Amino acid sequence: MTDTEDSANSSQSPPEGDSAKPSKAKSALREAVILVVIAVGLYYVMLTFVARPYLIPSESMEPTLHGCNGCVGDRIMVDKVSYRFGEPQPGDVVVFKGPPSWSVGYKSIRSDNPTIRTLQNALAVVGFVPPDQNDLVKRVIAVGGQTVECRTDTGLTVDGKRLNEPYLDPETMLADPALIPCLGGEFGPVKVPEDRLWVMGDNRTHSADSRAHCTSTPEDFQKGLICTGDPTNGTIPVENVIGKAQFIAWPPTRWGGISSPNPQQGD
Repeated sequence: MTDTEDSANSSQSPPEGDSAKPSKAKSALREAVILVVIAVGLYYVMLTFVARPYLIPSESMEPTLHGCNGCVGDRIMVDKVSYRFGEPQPGDVVVFKGPPSWSVGYKSIRSDNPTIRTLQNALAVVGFVPPDQNDLVKRVIAVGGQTVECRTDTGLTVDGKRLNEPYLDPETMLADPALIPCLGGEFGPVKVPEDRLWVMGDNRTHSADSRAHCTSTPEDFQKGLICTGDPTNGTIPVENVIGKAQFIAWPPTRWGGISSPNPQQGD
């Protein structure tokens, strides 16, 4: 082979190192895509079976959880594992799917634009956008088989025993529960059906909870006494509970666990 041929062949064949670069780049890109898919998959599994974040949209759980209409409230982590091995207990702060009777008037939080709505639904799957359903957060006051009642002279009671509720704040409610125990009016007695819960917000003067959805007999309603009829509408099914609110994840100034003392215990 002549020197001229050697020179031509050298100019036509790229160096071995240069030919390997595109292959290495493709391999790195493929690995990055695989890692992203695995990460998203693991995150989805966590959101579905372990825990997920929720945004507090209203002030019904003040001061335990901060929230307000039209602004950013606390973002909480909700534990989905605990209730796979047990039932919600009095004092637990739970996130639950509102029953049909609690969702009357609920407005979709999705955009009217089909493209944006599709994107929102996709992001909701991995927890970056809230689900388009009436998810609520309240505190468990009584469980199936217990009787809850409130009277001015005896206060809020379960099975005849007055509750001890350290999470109530007179300044938040603009009323002292020690002096006005039945904020929102006297109610009950209500015997909670099995596999259902009676729930209330910590901010009793600004919470549409079990009291707001219960039924009353016409006679008692005329007397100013509510929640004396069928207890079904005022209670929520245990199966509707998504999980237990365990931790405030955002904002950083609010980091910490969520208190859930049992109000049926103590003086």
